[in-house]
Amino acid sequence: MRVLIAAAFLVLFAPAARAQTATAPGFIESRNFLFPEKTSNDSTQAVSDWLWRQEGFLRPASWLQFVAGVDLRANTHDQVEDIWRIDWEDRHLRPPRVSIRRLAATVTAGPLTLDVGKQLIRWARADVLNPIDRFAPRDYLNVINSEFLPVIAGRAALELGPETFEVVWVPQLTPSRMPLLTQRWTVVPPLPTGTTIADRGSIFPRRAQVGGRWRHIGSRFEFGLSYFDGFNHHPNIDVGQLDNAGRSFSLTRTFPRLRTGGAELAIPTRWITVKGEATWFGHPGSAVADYGLYVAELERQVGEWLLTLGYAGEVKELAQLSPAFDPERALARSLLWRVAYTLDPRRTLTVEGVVRESADGYYVKAEFSQGFGEYWRFNITPVLLGGDADDFLGQYSNNSHLGVALRLSF
Repeated sequence: MRVLIAAAFLVLFAPAARAQTATAPGFIESRNFLFPEKTSNDSTQAVSDWLWRQEGFLRPASWLQFVAGVDLRANTHDQVEDIWRIDWEDRHLRPPRVSIRRLAATVTAGPLTLDVGKQLIRWARADVLNPIDRFAPRDYLNVINSEFLPVIAGRAALELGPETFEVVWVPQLTPSRMPLLTQRWTVVPPLPTGTTIADRGSIFPRRAQVGGRWRHIGSRFEFGLSYFDGFNHHPNIDVGQLDNAGRSFSLTRTFPRLRTGGAELAIPTRWITVKGEATWFGHPGSAVADYGLYVAELERQVGEWLLTLGYAGEVKELAQLSPAFDPERALARSLLWRVAYTLDPRRTLTVEGVVRESADGYYVKAEFSQGFGEYWRFNITPVLLGGDADDFLGQYSNNSHLGVALRLSF
């Protein structure tokens, strides 16, 4: 209760403080998705999502800052919980109507920075696929338009010249949110007539997670190493046997133990920047086989153009022994590309894509963003998906869509 009272105070009363150390930015956004085709388990072709995000920042001293953020959501396709409560953990199958998105304190003492509370933690360097990002679960209700989720954590960072040392402690797992079973982003294999799926929910591990990262930023290159000991935030899918009547089988989400070691590198040159990251995934005490993921990219800035071309690869010991929902691993063995163009300070155009090296699956996403006045922004995002039905991307061939968003910031 004290946590919620503090969050409400920061968010609602920071603007009234009339001090230069208190701000309360926010926005209201309408996101709409139009699907030309129906799917076997979802006939809805228009989905509208509404989000009101309000944040508050309070700096009572130069060495101390508090931040709080609250999300209020609504949706036309049953993608938001149908009960009113304030959520803190982000562990449910659907987003809550009201959630605490951020609630943290930052203490700075010379080169040392401490962040405690609910926060976003990103370690990524590459685009599209980020294997070293182990504290960054996502909301995959829409697989192609996913959003990062914050985690409850304590983080300490020490900066000593070009060297940065970071330690993270997370008391409990925040899982990535899977697509809903009854909607188009879950492709269910054909079942015998009358057979149903009984969703048994999730079994969460109880131990904490820890990680560390060292990063060197030099004039000629940047390099880093990272370590993680915890659990995969992408769930394994444990499928039970048919019941005695042969009409239902159960599905349970579990989260296997995970240890990773990662490396990152960026080498800027006059003409091009070479960057990438790689991580080895070990699963102690689990039936899941170990594997490695890596991303290598070439990036070039030409005037207002930013061009990126890369490859995501995988090194594996054995075949996967348990079904899993893991979009990061599913994008391996693919060519990645991204083109961004700034037309003017108010207008940007971005096009990105992923193509399997075998050409079995692909997606292309374009986004045009236009600002109006000081507070309004309009985005239009067409997405094209295709490929073979047994490919991770190809299975979503019927999910090509057009996204249209309008945001009012204040």
